[in-house]
Amino acid sequence: MVCTSQPLAAAAGLDILKQGGNAIDAAIATAACMPVLEPTSNGLGSDSFALVWTGGRLYGLNASGNAPALLSAQALREAGHTSMPRFGWGAVTVPGAVSAWASLSERFGRLPFESLLAPAISYAEEGYPVSPITAHLWGRTFRDFSEKLTDDAYREWFRVFAPGGHAPQPGEIWRSPDHAATLRELAATRCESFYRGALAERIDAFSRSTGGYLRAEDLAAYHNEWVDPISTNYRGYDVWEIPPNGHGIVALMALNILEGFTFRGRDDTETFHRQLEAMKLAFADGQRYVTDPRDMRVTAGQLLSKEYAAKRRQLIGDSARAPEAGDPASGGTIYLCTADAEGNMVSYIQSNYVGFGSGLVVPGTGIALHNRGYNFSLDETSDNCVAPGKKPYHTIIPGFLSRDGKPVGPFGVMGGFMQPQGHVQMVMNTVDFGMNPQEALDAPRWQWVGGMDIEVERDFPAAQTEELVRKGHHMRVPTDSYAFGRGQIIWRGEDGVLMGATEPRADGAVAAW
Repeated sequence: MVCTSQPLAAAAGLDILKQGGNAIDAAIATAACMPVLEPTSNGLGSDSFALVWTGGRLYGLNASGNAPALLSAQALREAGHTSMPRFGWGAVTVPGAVSAWASLSERFGRLPFESLLAPAISYAEEGYPVSPITAHLWGRTFRDFSEKLTDDAYREWFRVFAPGGHAPQPGEIWRSPDHAATLRELAATRCESFYRGALAERIDAFSRSTGGYLRAEDLAAYHNEWVDPISTNYRGYDVWEIPPNGHGIVALMALNILEGFTFRGRDDTETFHRQLEAMKLAFADGQRYVTDPRDMRVTAGQLLSKEYAAKRRQLIGDSARAPEAGDPASGGTIYLCTADAEGNMVSYIQSNYVGFGSGLVVPGTGIALHNRGYNFSLDETSDNCVAPGKKPYHTIIPGFLSRDGKPVGPFGVMGGFMQPQGHVQMVMNTVDFGMNPQEALDAPRWQWVGGMDIEVERDFPAAQTEELVRKGHHMRVPTDSYAFGRGQIIWRGEDGVLMGATEPRADGAVAAW
């Protein structure tokens, strides 16, 4: 089974399974297709994280990148920035996604690496009809970038992604020979060219010619990291995340707080209120402490302490309150998941961060560079202050659920700071409220957006919205649901049957064989 937000990518992953590949091979093939099929959310210059269940245990891969040696708070201030830039070279860290493809294949894959990138090459070369939601997001970025049309650094974005002077419309065929050529180079070199070869040289040359900070030396020094996943036990289920610099720990902290409550039902006002307050408290700690683990003042173990969660739980009363960090030391993303008949399962996420990322595309390659550095801080008192060689606070988080040492399955909800909130809602919908995977994804969502401000979807219960206002929450209802995340789930039943679900807020598909 393959679940992702783009049907053609899911089909490509399924084809790999039919060719004798395993779930890891299918995940790589699907991930390689997504920069072509959904470039509004990820690209060849993205970061990625993965959780892989194989051989009876869970493995974690952190393929996020670090700041270039020339990128520092001082350098950005000298360039006139008073906060981290959203676009341009100041937001670019070393991209890690393609390194993940090679590492996953080398450690766990079965089929030849070249065969895994073949579907993506075909889609890039022959073209495909752009799906409706992707076309909407594409058009929105085109309008946002229009003011950059005369800037040399951004000219390549318009050439590659706005051929004919406009963003593709729904159903319009889009193709990119540049993506196809780069994917062939990646296939032939097992992605080495991106870091220590011809592609690295082209990235370096583009950066130098347009005032960037990224150099070939930064790329050559980069290696992704195999990490031990972190977890908490929630009502008998182990919920797994990638450790910091990712903020999956925020979801685990919120679940620890919520475990001490009894809930009358999913649509009960008190349930929503407690979920929101727990989420605020977890985010306050996450945004205070999470960064590159080498620079964290507290450990993941301290943040995940059940005793610390009990202290935080006591702060939740009948009324909404502004979130504040505690002191634990005193006590535009794509998501996909795959599973095979042998029991292997993959939870994988790949992201530009904001839409198309930095807006910078390496000429002649189709490599759109992400803007993950936007999540750094310029405040030198912050643990997350930008510094050479440092990894930023990272929003992308793959999730995994197990019970009694056996896998239940992968899940994820893409969408920036919505992701831990989506994970909490998916876990509670499943564990507390007994929903099947599709029900868990379909249910109307909430999200805390900062301070006392809460957003809910249009089909969120109206009566509960009014009652939350009376509790002090500042409620608003956006006109669309894109900000509430786009998720996928695969659960494996006790009889081995796979149950998949895909997001109604995306163009997704479940492909099974």
